[in-house]
Amino acid sequence: MKRLVLFFCLIMMLTPDMGRTEEITIAAAADLNFAFKELVPQYEQMTGRHVTVSFGSSGNFFAQIQHGAPFDLYFSADINYPHKLEEAGLTVPGSLYRYAVGRIVLWARQDSPLNVTQGFPILRQSSIKKIAIANPKHAPYGRAAVAAMEYFNTYDEAKNRLVLGENVSQAAQFVESGAADIGIIALSLALAPVMKNKGMYWEIPAEAHPPLEQGAVMLKSSRHQESAKRFLEFMKSRPGQLIMTRYGFTVPESR
Repeated sequence: MKRLVLFFCLIMMLTPDMGRTEEITIAAAADLNFAFKELVPQYEQMTGRHVTVSFGSSGNFFAQIQHGAPFDLYFSADINYPHKLEEAGLTVPGSLYRYAVGRIVLWARQDSPLNVTQGFPILRQSSIKKIAIANPKHAPYGRAAVAAMEYFNTYDEAKNRLVLGENVSQAAQFVESGAADIGIIALSLALAPVMKNKGMYWEIPAEAHPPLEQGAVMLKSSRHQESAKRFLEFMKSRPGQLIMTRYGFTVPESR
């Protein structure tokens, strides 16, 4: 009997969080789609804890959380949204974390006759009928796209040809599917394995738009705060940040 007890204790020590079945839910900006599909399985393998992620526009998630949506963590493409939740008393004090700075690119399909390396002047071409961006009303990447077009004095010519995606991932899908001729999308999507061989991109200069400072926060309503905290710690660790860097994000110094 003693041997059986000792064996069970040894298994408990060697198996990460054995017996814990709690699952954390994350609301994540659409630009994290592919990075998180690599990052989350690695976290789950290391910890034995399960994670469910919903991807969408940061503004829509912000509104949902204000109305009580049951997420444990919120990863926004605009750090101002987590700041507002913090000011409203809806977050765990001290949990706000600036996890990355994003970039945007001009993107077109490989079989497109368009040469995206020409930059924004290409948007003046009459052959371009539809330009895909995320909806600037609630998607930070959409606002950055509009700011970049204004910076290069092409917005007035392009605005009537804009096709708005619910989020930046949908905007990328519009171009990938041929529903739009060209798009302004997240660099993280252009670098994703399923995207980079299907298209070509030109990285938009950082000075052309306000910085896409991205922030994460733990929600006070979370019933799994310890697991949520561990996921944030993994994001801050070197393995987590190496994944983010591969997808074109600028990240804080790893710990």
